[in-house]
Amino acid sequence: MMRSLWAGVSGLQAHQMAMDVEGNNIANVNTTGYKYSRVNFADLLSQTSKIATAPQGDMGGKNAIQVGLGTKVNAVTKIFSQGSIQTTDKNTDLAIQGDGFFVLSGDSGRTYKYTRSGDFNFDAKGHLVDNNGYIVQGWVRDSQTGKIDSTTSVTDITIPPGLTAPANPSSYIALKANLNSGDTIISKSPIRPLDSVDGTAGTDNVQGTRDDEKIDDFEVLFNEKGEAFNLQEGQGIKVSFDGGKTTKEFRYTNDSTKVDTTAASGVYRFKSTEDLRAALQHWAKQTENTVEVTVNERGKYVIDNSNQNAANDLNIVVSSIEDDNTVENVRFTNAFQSLSGELPAKSTVSRVSQIINAATYASSIDIYDSLGTKHTVRFEFRKSGYKRDENGTKVGTVWDMKVSVPEPGDIKGKVFPNEVDGQITFNKDGSLSSYTPTSITYTANNGSAPNQIIDLKFGSAGDFDGLTSFDSRSNTASITQDGYQSGDLIGISIDESGMVIGNFSNGRNMSLAKIAMARFTNNSGLQSEGSSLFTETANSGAALIGEAALGGRGFIQSSALEMSNVDLSRSLTQLIVVQRGFQANSKTITTSDQMLNTLLQLKQ
Repeated sequence: MMRSLWAGVSGLQAHQMAMDVEGNNIANVNTTGYKYSRVNFADLLSQTSKIATAPQGDMGGKNAIQVGLGTKVNAVTKIFSQGSIQTTDKNTDLAIQGDGFFVLSGDSGRTYKYTRSGDFNFDAKGHLVDNNGYIVQGWVRDSQTGKIDSTTSVTDITIPPGLTAPANPSSYIALKANLNSGDTIISKSPIRPLDSVDGTAGTDNVQGTRDDEKIDDFEVLFNEKGEAFNLQEGQGIKVSFDGGKTTKEFRYTNDSTKVDTTAASGVYRFKSTEDLRAALQHWAKQTENTVEVTVNERGKYVIDNSNQNAANDLNIVVSSIEDDNTVENVRFTNAFQSLSGELPAKSTVSRVSQIINAATYASSIDIYDSLGTKHTVRFEFRKSGYKRDENGTKVGTVWDMKVSVPEPGDIKGKVFPNEVDGQITFNKDGSLSSYTPTSITYTANNGSAPNQIIDLKFGSAGDFDGLTSFDSRSNTASITQDGYQSGDLIGISIDESGMVIGNFSNGRNMSLAKIAMARFTNNSGLQSEGSSLFTETANSGAALIGEAALGGRGFIQSSALEMSNVDLSRSLTQLIVVQRGFQANSKTITTSDQMLNTLLQLKQ
């Protein structure tokens, strides 16, 4: 029999297989995650009629005489080139951009299957599954630690239906804000009210009532427009209660040891708002013993001569102090000149000053207890003085702070249980120097866990990462805390690292699981199992399972699918090539048949 006949037959067989492969490629042109195959031909063993000889003497060498015996399919190779990415409207559709496979299991991780098709869904039990029912593998959130450990073995990814995120009690409050250190302020509050009893402060001294017992230092006070007095040693006003016949000077001193509210030295000297009030009242009583000088809730000094036992009229004259050693403080004088005027005995009308203001600022934030109940924490800041060095030079500002919560909340305040006083100091460059307290202990008294410690993060000493005190408007750049209410799972999203993020009704997001990805040394060595699934073989190498976007693995794109990498134009062209090859081999067979037929006719 002629060898060409068998060579033609082998060609037909090989090209038939090539046609099968190309037909399968075309059939899967729209199969998600499909990778096309390529047929590789190889020639069969050749029949040698004469072997090759080496050159000898004057004769050259001769090549071997060999006749090929046909062809065979040497390999069908999977080509794992990247398929195009098609976006979808389902957030559990996942596509891999780069190398790698999703890991699936149908027997709780005893065996694994691998796929590039990311058409996943959550089943009735919350398993993330493919269309074959295999469960996607990865790492789930530890309910105790709240963390996802991707260094452990992979497991079934399950998100329980109706998942609820428990409330998280606040553990810190971080505040970044500026407290205006300048001479002109917008954020301000009247000075604290003062009654007519020497040495006390507040309009109500009844035990158990809320009464601010602090006084204000004139060193850091402002007029009603928010302009700083900037009182210097010895500056002040002259006051007469008899129409100018007898006058006393009221001079400011920064030295508390020099304060004199009885004019023992002939001059009244004041430092605080209470010093000036007591001094004015002492001087007024020299004219009318029943006169009362107070500071009302609007921050105005009030001279009252309404007592029914009053016998003498007052004729108040307020003027400036200006001499060789003292420069008039115009703002301070103007603030008190409205006290001037007649004030008859038993008069129902009082004489009042302008509003005296302090630089203040407030900020608040809602925190949460262990039950997820919301409570407001309010921070009130009030400029109270200056930070000084050993020479008495001003090298920063000092602010009082009050932290408060609504009743019946308790933060272990010394005077009132729901209020805590503190202090903040700043350096000369406006950076934070120190602050107290650094934390509060909160008990909501509503059945939630008591003694909830909340750290106050106001910045680092000597830095500008928290509270600052510049000559600019007081403002809050940011105020944050880490607590939240409980919430129900309302949706999920998946990021490029495969992190499954739960979106809850309380507005919080929580990492619930992380999808694993496998890569192989030889992707073409994987065995196709149908349904876009592959299994590991001896020649693929062991699966290297880890996180997406790490270790040579691609990243994950959600709401997208990787399409087949079949190039239809290439496949159709290949069909023509295979068809022509098949036709040519069939021609070899028919030609060989004709030659055999000619041979048989020789005997005729």
